[in-house]
Parts: sequence; C-alpha cells; structure tokens
Amino acid sequence: MKARLESLVVGLDGKQRVTLALCGDFREQYDALKEHDLSVEIKRFRRKRSLDANAYAWVLIDKLAQATGVRKEEVYREAIRNIGGASATVCVPTKAIEQLCKNWRRNGLGWQVEILPSKLEGCTNAILYYGSSVYDTKQMSSLIDLLVQDCRQLGIETLPPRELEALEAQWR
Repeated sequence: MKARLESLVVGLDGKQRVTLALCGDFREQYDALKEHDLSVEIKRFRRKRSLDANAYAWVLIDKLAQATGVRKEEVYREAIRNIGGASATVCVPTKAIEQLCKNWRRNGLGWQVEILPSKLEGCTNAILYYGSSVYDTKQMSSLIDLLVQDCRQLGIETLPPRELEALEAQWR
C-alpha cells in the first residue's frame, strides 16, 4: 500500500512511534491485525511494472525467437541476465548451494542462478537473478529497451520510438 511518513516520535519508554498517511482504505486490515505482533517493512514506493509492459516484452521475445531460432524461454532468460539491478550475489556454504538453486528456480522461468567459486573455504558464490514478475517500472523499462535494441539489430520491427516513449511514460 502506498503511504507517506508523517512523523516519528520517541516516547519516554524509548519506543519509537511512526505515523503514516495511507493512500488506501486500511480499516478492515486494521481491525484484523490490531491485537497481533506484525512484521513491518517500509521502503520507498515504486510502481510495479504493468501487464501491458509484460505483454509487449513477450511480443518482442517471440519475434527474436522467430528470427534467431532460439527458444522463447532462452531469449527471455538471456535478457534477464543482462538487466542491471535485478540480481543479488550471495556467498553460501557449498553444501547448501544445490538446495538454494533448486528453491530459487522454483520462483519461475526468469529466476536463475549462476555459480561462481568463492575465496572462502567451504563456500560458493551464487548470482541470483530475479524474474521479471517482480520488476518495478524502471527494471521492466530496461528489459524492454534491451529487447528493442536486440530486435533493431536484427531488423525486426518494433514500436516506433515515439510510441515506445509513450508506453514507457505510462509505466512510470
């Protein structure tokens, strides 16, 4: 839910109290949660990518697959690996790497793992790539820009630059 921080007060008991102005109706959730301990995450708001953006990405992926003879899934997975800011590198015990990979890949087609050696004994590094299902508008725009660039290099028709800019403006 989108919100704005309004105030932070530290009470005499040392507890911090945050006031939020919510941009939606929270009354029903409040009644259900008010007597329970909660897990809270407050982070800067970013719009989720639009379904139109996702649909256009898959149109481009399909065109690239047709032109190159590469399966659509592989075109998508390769593009995912080339998007900046959509991965995390972690160092894990080598004995846990197989389970990490298995669980990570269960999230979907774009959720990939690249294994790298670690300088730490008994550890392995893994680059965890997030699938586009969790991309924000900036990341989705980067994915589509990459796909458009690949299409243009192969002479594949895409939306005209003006229409693409208008579409990207809608996502933002």
